[in-house]
Amino acid sequence: MQTNHLQVLENARQKFNQGDVEGYLNELYRPDVTLHYLPPGLPPGYEGARLFYGGFLAGFPDAQLVFDETVVEGDRVAIRFHVDMTHQGEFNGIPPTGKRVSLAGMTVMRFVDGKVAERWSESDFMGLLQQLGVMPAS
Repeated sequence: MQTNHLQVLENARQKFNQGDVEGYLNELYRPDVTLHYLPPGLPPGYEGARLFYGGFLAGFPDAQLVFDETVVEGDRVAIRFHVDMTHQGEFNGIPPTGKRVSLAGMTVMRFVDGKVAERWSESDFMGLLQQLGVMPAS
């Protein structure tokens, strides 16, 4: 079962890296997924994820997701990751800067019947905004 989780994650990662939002969502999530990381104002679940990743990839169409460390325990997988990308489109109202940036994060996913049923995630969006030059470095 755990090997299956890792294969699902790798297949989803490849879809993300190709810019295929629908393929990423379909590969990774159950239709009734609960996502604890979506920003306020987005609808819950699958539709919120579609808007979140669509907006993200519009701003960073060359985004490449890298898994730095993966831990599997039972029905849960924890991943430390980073995304390398270039700011080529508008992102959260920020016009494209052309800057090459990296976003680090960690996520925990709970699998049910081979797909993610629940996910928690934290990413360093403040660090991303500092790299883009729209927020001063601390």
